[in-house]
Amino acid sequence: MSFEKTKWIWQNGEFLPFAETKIHATAFGLHYGTGVFEGIRCYETANGPAIFRLKEHMDRFYASAEVYNLKVPFTQAQLDDAICETIRRNELKNCYIRPTAFFDSASLGIRAICPTSVNILTWEWPNDFGAEKLTKGMRVTVSPYRKFHASMIPTTAKATGNYLNSILAVREAAARGFDEAILLDMHGNLAEGAVENIFLIKNGKVITNDQNSSILLGITRLSAIEIARWLGYEVEIRTMTLDDLLTADEAFLTGTAIEITPVREVDGKPVGSGTRGPITEQIQQTFFDIVRGRKPEFEHWLYRLEPKAVANAQS
Repeated sequence: MSFEKTKWIWQNGEFLPFAETKIHATAFGLHYGTGVFEGIRCYETANGPAIFRLKEHMDRFYASAEVYNLKVPFTQAQLDDAICETIRRNELKNCYIRPTAFFDSASLGIRAICPTSVNILTWEWPNDFGAEKLTKGMRVTVSPYRKFHASMIPTTAKATGNYLNSILAVREAAARGFDEAILLDMHGNLAEGAVENIFLIKNGKVITNDQNSSILLGITRLSAIEIARWLGYEVEIRTMTLDDLLTADEAFLTGTAIEITPVREVDGKPVGSGTRGPITEQIQQTFFDIVRGRKPEFEHWLYRLEPKAVANAQS
């Protein structure tokens, strides 16, 4: 991951050079993790760059903001336009997009409701685990850290502070030589990866869990469910146990950063044949065909960037 090609950042309605973007030391969100964000991807297609499921991502962005009483001072259409223009100004075709809304500077009293600031950042970010893991699969471990329950912190809001849990889990897993961590919920059932949703395949059926398992309802998760059904597979949404994972024929994780990546091993035990399975491969390949604009049936998932002249001035 590199910010080398990121020359411009959108902040509160204006474009600023990368080095000039600032957040004040008294920003409430910096001290208390009170912000929300989205992770979105733009893909190069034969008909130009296209953003994957922009509406669904931005719907969740505003829903997450509402949970924390963050009043986003821009309409969804304004932020959609700002995202597209930020991509153009940075001259990117394949990129990751991160809009963030957070409580800014006014007071540091814990009860304070501060003004909301919004940033949009775009940069080149290939799949987190690279081409090899997309085909061979990841080695994962069950984390000693549990995923917090929705009665503690809302799990369906994509809030910045939530990811402290994920950071602890993934760093602990990496220290033991694993690619990723799998978190259990407070009941000991499967929740999710550090930043991904979990899918299992057993006897030809695709299985995943829902918000009752303390998960973020991922946009890539939703896409994988819809792709599997479109391909003719039965999808079962239910609580999943650790034993379900250990006895699965196949397993994969989904997320904007990771896309659709298979799991080949859990704590040294192979999942199925110990490599990417055929159903995972089919769902994965269909996903990549869709985001690259090669499946007209899913064209409505792509928000295409109209070519426009980029203003030269800082505006």
